[in-house]
Amino acid sequence: MTNEQTRLSKENCLKRIAAVRDALYAVSGKWKLPIVVALSEGPLRFKELQRALEDVTPRVLSKELKELELNGFIERREYDTSPATVTYALTPYSDTLKQVTKSLGDWGLQHREYLMEKSRELSPAQSDSLHP
Repeated sequence: MTNEQTRLSKENCLKRIAAVRDALYAVSGKWKLPIVVALSEGPLRFKELQRALEDVTPRVLSKELKELELNGFIERREYDTSPATVTYALTPYSDTLKQVTKSLGDWGLQHREYLMEKSRELSPAQSDSLHP
């Protein structure tokens, strides 16, 4: 391989790293992708979304929803009712995450099975560190 080919490969690698970092910035955190998955069934109110996710605190959920809205993945809709009604829904742009959430979910199931298999092979003390 020539130096020019190596340099191009390094440039492509750097571009790929930058692209991955950009993607992780947009969807990073424990809750962003689970929120997207929860909203894939349709619009939800804040409390409905919090119940669907179970362990998320209101403060964290609010922060994550704002960041998802800023990145164009969700839309906050306010209705003129008494009391005020607010729902959150996916935008058409969130469709760009369908393949990501499907692949990540498939990998998560595979990884969980891998860890369970490994834990059967290890001593009890060693296997405790593997469980998600």
